[in-house]
Amino acid sequence: MARKRDGERSGLPRGLREQLRIPPGGSPVDLSSYDPAATPGGPPDKVKAREEALATGKRLASLQERLYAAATAGDRRRLLLVLQGTDTSGKGGTVKHVIGMLNPAGCRITAFKAPTDEERRHHFLWRIERALPRPGEIGIFDRSHYEDVLIARVRELVPAGEWSARYAEINRFEQALTDDGVAFVKVFLHISHAEQRRRLLRRLDDPSKHWKFDPGDVEERELWDHYRDAYEAMLERCSTVAAPWYVVPADRKWYRNWAVSRLLLEQLEEMDPRYPPARFDPEVYRARLATG
Repeated sequence: MARKRDGERSGLPRGLREQLRIPPGGSPVDLSSYDPAATPGGPPDKVKAREEALATGKRLASLQERLYAAATAGDRRRLLLVLQGTDTSGKGGTVKHVIGMLNPAGCRITAFKAPTDEERRHHFLWRIERALPRPGEIGIFDRSHYEDVLIARVRELVPAGEWSARYAEINRFEQALTDDGVAFVKVFLHISHAEQRRRLLRRLDDPSKHWKFDPGDVEERELWDHYRDAYEAMLERCSTVAAPWYVVPADRKWYRNWAVSRLLLEQLEEMDPRYPPARFDPEVYRARLATG
């Protein structure tokens, strides 16, 4: 777990997923007991993290190719990375880092904004279903269906009875997807109140970053405690055996990127996709090419 052990390196004896996973079962989650600046299981510093990224990237790319290849022979498996977190927690930066390690042709990236008029006319999971990765692909969600138990709850966009029923509905939805071959890596990027303030101020101080500043982020920040309650409920009620949540400390960007990459690597290694066997006799075509 990402408890208060800043800089402590475990050597990954249990795997990072086990260390960062929210246990299923609905036990209370208190985010104040998780240090956003911690580096559980991680390298000792940024330099070492960059060194490890090269080996991780090569392994991820190899596994991605195997996953894509397996789909050509009917393997329905695919992977879905779900990123949630407050404004400035680094969802976009994490997407950029992960994509840099993968073949974009095998990825499907969706950044979910406020629902459009068309999306509002449908069930809240409608737009999610349309964005799901196809067999052999890696999908990345920058925000997700969980916005419907986060901002919808905090901003009272729907009645309490409606958003509170969505936890169980989401769990059923994710279980059905798992049964159909989707492997989930759901990551909550956990930053501190102070770090968010620093990041927002840096955007204001740098004219080249003004395009990234949304005045609405300051209004959302004033609801910090309400969002914390909503995130805790999300983690408690929707971390399941089929689709667990992982809490990644995100005050240190280098650790955030390292940890998410490592979580993806562990998941793909567990899936262990294989190249499909040839549907033809290679020697027949080798002989034809040798004489042609």
